[in-house]
Amino acid sequence: MAEISFELYNNTLVQQLVGEADTHLKLIETLLGVEIGTFGNQITIKGSDAAVSQAKNAIDILYHKLSKGIAVSTEEVKAAVRMSDGDAQKIDDKNLNDIVLKTKKRHIYPRSATQALYIQEMMKNELVFGLGPAGTGKTYLAVALAVSMMLEGKIDKIILSRPAVEAGENLGFLPGDLKDKVDPYLRPLYDALYEMLPAEQVDKKLALGEIEIAPLAFMRGRTLSNAFVILDEAQNTTPMQMKMFLTRLGENSRMVVNGDLSQVDLPRGTISGLRDSLDTLKDIPNISSVRFSAADVVRHGLVAKIVKAYEEKSKKIYGDE
Repeated sequence: MAEISFELYNNTLVQQLVGEADTHLKLIETLLGVEIGTFGNQITIKGSDAAVSQAKNAIDILYHKLSKGIAVSTEEVKAAVRMSDGDAQKIDDKNLNDIVLKTKKRHIYPRSATQALYIQEMMKNELVFGLGPAGTGKTYLAVALAVSMMLEGKIDKIILSRPAVEAGENLGFLPGDLKDKVDPYLRPLYDALYEMLPAEQVDKKLALGEIEIAPLAFMRGRTLSNAFVILDEAQNTTPMQMKMFLTRLGENSRMVVNGDLSQVDLPRGTISGLRDSLDTLKDIPNISSVRFSAADVVRHGLVAKIVKAYEEKSKKIYGDE
């Protein structure tokens, strides 16, 4: 058993940090299996060496955020615990707590060490692959960075795309024209945009072509310059589709390719373009891949447990991805 005691000096921030009836500290106790006591501004943590160290780091993260005017909620506490594990220390260059993506409607912060790494890799590299299960923020953070770069004048256009794989449903029986048929596949991309920009700005930029949301097939024959290009659900591309998409990259552009190799909806026996591209491009510089896991899921806590259960089952049947 280890024990540390330390003092925080701003009374107001300490009150916000511990939460009403110490709810924030109790949540850290539950998540990490430690005991946390307070006496005035002094905090004492007891538990295993690793857990005490992580709890101290989590409290430091929360105090740092409060000192910068960022409100602390239950979700922020959970994020601080994720950010304070050993993997967080592997992130280079910046203080993790100072990574922020600024959009018109909100400031967006990484909620796990992998999310922080992902943001850094997208900032540094022209092509980034985001791999892992749903709920880890792959698409959301990519859209946030794209919006932030557009607002800063670093790019002229945002292009968001998905392959319209039917996954057992038949598009032909859906009512309406082509746009009506494919929009349901693209809805998550619209949702992310509307969370970051006022609705009237999204609609105006869509009308002007400054933001484009389209099925993957619409990318053929184009060169995409001065743009931030995001391909979502990339596990559902064929190798030829992926090659077509990747070779659209133009001057002063960035590409982010996201997917979950455990949820391929292609016909049986068809090779995933995402899997093929990872193998084909692995030795090329300025291309990065970031792998998320169940530990990075930022949705309902039960979702992380569901994802982890499927990951463990997949490893037993197919081996580690």
